[in-house]
Amino acid sequence: MASADKKRVLITENTEIAQGVFSMWIDAGNMAQSAKPGQFVSLFCNDKSYLLPRPISICEVDRDNLRLRLVYRVVGNGTKEFSKLIKNNTVEVMGPLGNGFTLEEGKKAILIGGGIGIPPMLELSKQLNCEKHIVLGYRDITFLNKEFETYGKVYVATEDGSVGTKGNVLNAILANSLTADIIYACGPTPMLSGIKEFALKNGVKAQLSLEERMACGIGACLGCVCKTKETDHHSNVNNKRICKDGPVFYASEVEL
Repeated sequence: MASADKKRVLITENTEIAQGVFSMWIDAGNMAQSAKPGQFVSLFCNDKSYLLPRPISICEVDRDNLRLRLVYRVVGNGTKEFSKLIKNNTVEVMGPLGNGFTLEEGKKAILIGGGIGIPPMLELSKQLNCEKHIVLGYRDITFLNKEFETYGKVYVATEDGSVGTKGNVLNAILANSLTADIIYACGPTPMLSGIKEFALKNGVKAQLSLEERMACGIGACLGCVCKTKETDHHSNVNNKRICKDGPVFYASEVEL
């Protein structure tokens, strides 16, 4: 993982793309040169009463123009503040952070995103050079799904059945008889747990990007850990720090 920059950057766009979901482009400089699919950045509030940064996954990387795209959902006061920022405002950012996906070229892949775990799969879908099935799971309101269609066959699942398969991402995979050599996934833990079980049952390798509340974002506070089979050299227990060692792990590494 490359060392992270922390600096104040210019916002070039910040628009609502679905109810409560915003797409922000920032002039990121060196961050855009080194960012990889699956990594994230930490955004700091301008209101200094909010001490901790908010981790937001990198949705797209525009290296030609040194920009990063962040797609986030408004869930609290911090993200509410970000949603009110407009073009030419500035925001303090640290990144890129964490370890992203390992691109295994030449393998037939299923890319799976659930909820706000969908955005980081867009840059991965752009960079993976192989046959791709892209499975996106929503509660109800869809976003970004049309943008994925440029990079692979898209399958949608919604809990209420209003779009695509009724149910979750695994229901969509089974309904469409999808197979692959490797699975890449990002989303809530119950979804990832089901994907891990599916991958093990079918003998498929899987990389999982874990979602967790983070405090420092750089591995110092041990506030975001997951159980692993190996002992962490930092804490000397069977834990890994999601922000520092992850957020992406092979399914065989972690217990969900």
